[in-house]
Amino acid sequence: MKYNKYIEKSPLVSEIGIGAWQLGENSGWKSMPENEALDLVYRSLELGVNFFDTSPNYGFGTSELRLGKALKNFDRDKIVINTKFGHSVDGKINFNENNIRKSLEGSLKRLQVDYIDSLIIHNPPTLYLNGNNNPHYEIFERLIDESKIKAYGASLDTYSDMKLLMDTTNSNIIEAFFNILHQDAALAFDLAQKKEVRIIVKIPLDSGWLSGKYNAESIFNDIRKRWSKMDIITRSNLITKVKDILGAKNNIAQSAISFCLAYDAVATVIPGNTSIYQLESNLKATNRPISKELVEKLEDFYQNEVKQFSLPW
Repeated sequence: MKYNKYIEKSPLVSEIGIGAWQLGENSGWKSMPENEALDLVYRSLELGVNFFDTSPNYGFGTSELRLGKALKNFDRDKIVINTKFGHSVDGKINFNENNIRKSLEGSLKRLQVDYIDSLIIHNPPTLYLNGNNNPHYEIFERLIDESKIKAYGASLDTYSDMKLLMDTTNSNIIEAFFNILHQDAALAFDLAQKKEVRIIVKIPLDSGWLSGKYNAESIFNDIRKRWSKMDIITRSNLITKVKDILGAKNNIAQSAISFCLAYDAVATVIPGNTSIYQLESNLKATNRPISKELVEKLEDFYQNEVKQFSLPW
């Protein structure tokens, strides 16, 4: 496992972390029993993972609860935890600055820790990103002074939102929607490096499409049922082209993760894992770096064949 710089006064982070949405009950995917969730965290630690991303609303608090239960007997100083503010434990959305402390205290209690390495605003509307117009960032700074958090930022989907946040706040962390089929965020990577903002890549497998297991006939009954039939057909055709670019010798899921890791601005990538088998398979990407030539081909593919579709997440 390779480890990358994350934030000051924090350990280096494993280049592949754990997206903990799937650890909770009723997470929008299949619900994971607690014993399986704990075993998944234990196995990830054995394999060198030390970065965990969660949120109060994942499984209505059960993701944080289970993560806290699994990590409580491990050295806190060697583990990096990122959680969020804005999507509440009761499933409601509340970005009001007066809710920041309450949300954080709830996360600290469920995770059984005294501090969070990074606290980020959970996919907020653009109006909350301008640090000149919002008191949120002053509160975050005070929380750093109080040693409740070490850094803050936001989970975002577009270059324009990422740039606004970096231009107007002292945010150190951005969780960015980035993968082979969604490359808009990469436009902000140079600015992120210049400002020493570290990138967490979310949804690197495009909600499962870049695992290679779906096609035009796939039917979804979970959160992914948001896709129309045309969305599914379009994605299926694009995945066929991705496989052609990669070639038969390259595993598509591992290559998709390696593609994200090819960018220096990226600190860690957080694929969702619903089993230990998936976890172990995804972690093999650390031993299979993608070539510069393939990265360039996939960038050209996005610009010439994918960008025009503005694919929904």
